[in-house]
Amino acid sequence: MTLPDRSALSRRDYLRTLVAIGGATALSACVSESGAVDVPTGTDDPESLPARQHAWNDVLSRDDDGNVQSPEHHVLLPLSLVDEPTDAARAQVEDALRTLERAYEWSNEGLVFTIGYTPAYFDRFDDSLPESVALPEPAALTAAENPVFDEFDAVLHLASDHSQVVLEAEEGLFGDHDDLNGIAVETDLTGVFERLEEQRRSGFVGAGLPAEHTDVSGVPDSVPEDAPFFMGFRSGFIDSQATEDRVTIEDGPFAGATTQHIESLETQLRTWLEQDSHPMRVRKLFSPEHADEELVGDVGEKLTTTNGLTDERIDATEADARDGVVGHAQKAARGRIDGEPPLLRRDFNTVDGDRPGVHFLSLQHGIDEFVRVREAMTGADLDVGNANNGILSYIFVDRRGNYLLPPRSLRALPPTNPQ
Repeated sequence: MTLPDRSALSRRDYLRTLVAIGGATALSACVSESGAVDVPTGTDDPESLPARQHAWNDVLSRDDDGNVQSPEHHVLLPLSLVDEPTDAARAQVEDALRTLERAYEWSNEGLVFTIGYTPAYFDRFDDSLPESVALPEPAALTAAENPVFDEFDAVLHLASDHSQVVLEAEEGLFGDHDDLNGIAVETDLTGVFERLEEQRRSGFVGAGLPAEHTDVSGVPDSVPEDAPFFMGFRSGFIDSQATEDRVTIEDGPFAGATTQHIESLETQLRTWLEQDSHPMRVRKLFSPEHADEELVGDVGEKLTTTNGLTDERIDATEADARDGVVGHAQKAARGRIDGEPPLLRRDFNTVDGDRPGVHFLSLQHGIDEFVRVREAMTGADLDVGNANNGILSYIFVDRRGNYLLPPRSLRALPPTNPQ
């Protein structure tokens, strides 16, 4: 493993690069760079933690407008089962995950995480998933797509404001680190799961972080200095997101669960930022009216808790398309159900493979709701050229996967019929 040249990078970018590399050597370099990081410890009382794995919002930080702020560092760790699930293996997985919860506070200052399971994992059981769980196999959603599908067994999503925490947690879970924030690792995942390092994904979110990656091919100097995302604008407005309650499965043996979709997208960032003017990017990302009325600002700072997609702006989608340009968010908003957004997005930037992109991660009641929004966003029904059809000509799907995030009580190798 070759570590990055420390002298050529800012401290933040160096730590982000270490998270992307992963492994014990990167962890050692991260510790050397960060020194003693004051990370709050977790709890010995599992009952004090939320019953839902995806219950993050109450413990994450907020911006000045009250929007939930994603943790700065993220790792998506694909896992493959070594053998068929047993009660002993379930106990081992649960003990290993409980070690994380004892070591780190359930927050962005500590660690939040989920473990989700693919349709391929559940296919090994004789029973089918209950009707309350809508978890189909991943599929291409347009004729232009040819993604690789996530067909391993599970994915572990680790997130923290501290790069050292996500690296340390990953290494501790696989027997390469004996101590997590002062807590001895007595049980790990080795022997139950194999981590698929070649499919490991990482990323970051935070104002100014995208602009620190102009050394990466495909990231131009024109990335806005204060933007938290590569596309140049804020995202994750609380009133334009589904609530955690909205995405939770309420009935059946998996009550308290949710479904998760992950798309790994490559972005044509140089074209996006240098082909068009700022007003045109606003038109394509939000709506023409957002640009005409100057609703957005340089990086979305004028938008407070909502993306500004009113019923009138959504209803104008077809007319705007006929006039020549239609917005990405405007199209996607047509997928709302009874006026409410069905998706809770937790996506983040990436430079995996030394190219700019985004790992689009969404939670929803069922994968069919993601498909509904994705089809609305594609805008195949609209009379508009591809170049002006939102951001379609700037993003390309590389990978796609569907997952069930069971409630905490069933997160360790769940059967299809937990009863």
